[in-house]
Amino acid sequence: MYMKTKLLIALACLGGFAAQAQQEALYTHYMYNTLAVNPGYAGSRDALTLTALGRFQWVGFNGAPMTQTFTAHTPVGLKKNVGAGMSLLNDRVGPVNNTGLSADFAYRMKLAPKTFLCFGVKAGLENFNAGLNKLILHDQVNNDVSFETAIRNRVMPNVGVGAYFHTERFYTGISVPKVIENGLYATQYSNTINVGREKRHYYFIMGGVIPLTPQIKFKPTVLAKMTESAPAQADVTFNFLINDVVTVGGMYRTGDAWGGLFGVNLTEQFSLGYSFDWSSVNRTGRYNSGSHELMLRYDFIYEKERRIKSPRYF
Repeated sequence: MYMKTKLLIALACLGGFAAQAQQEALYTHYMYNTLAVNPGYAGSRDALTLTALGRFQWVGFNGAPMTQTFTAHTPVGLKKNVGAGMSLLNDRVGPVNNTGLSADFAYRMKLAPKTFLCFGVKAGLENFNAGLNKLILHDQVNNDVSFETAIRNRVMPNVGVGAYFHTERFYTGISVPKVIENGLYATQYSNTINVGREKRHYYFIMGGVIPLTPQIKFKPTVLAKMTESAPAQADVTFNFLINDVVTVGGMYRTGDAWGGLFGVNLTEQFSLGYSFDWSSVNRTGRYNSGSHELMLRYDFIYEKERRIKSPRYF
């Protein structure tokens, strides 16, 4: 079983570099972590918003993916027509670790009361490390050079763009959070070897709030992801908001997983969310206890603004 674990992690790493498959971190709580993928979201909650998210994938699986993000954003300016924010990322899978810091800016065009079209840009740096030479392979007959090298402290700049449209009860957006396809260079016996490159990812997001009764609102959302050399993937969630306090629902990720979400607005400003998903296709499901996410969000809402702000559904 130990050898199978190492083999599966090796294949995951190889898929990310040599095969140039999907490389970006995934989130079940994408509807609360929008700034991580779309800079146009900056400032859209009309408050200084802090969001922390931790994803622990395939719990119990040796070398399983773990992701942590922290985002902060707020509207700025006298007319609040500019959004500014920042995003922190730490993403690890097996011997691969990627950390990043980016700044986000959005210009917010008010089309009608409570209706905005926002255009955003993202700029940042990543520090990438991959000790592929530390993996124990099940089959070393082919002597794949990708697993004989290491990528150490590869610092990569990047920029991203996004557009985000939202009303009080609907939103949609498109984005490319990383436009530059940086090369991934490893070192072997003082030689530099190109073992792959980052691939550009395209995101489409949409969601809404539909009142069913005075106490219950239906919140469907979807996030579609596309990149070269990998199948398109969509996350679909169906949540129910009860008394504007408790959220319960389910999720489905095409070709991958299904699961459930739970959230609670502890106060008007502080929210907590938890999700669980189980891979229905990936063979790792035999050796782990599913994937878990925890989300914390806090809005700084000042007393003088409480009477003029709309409910913050997104």
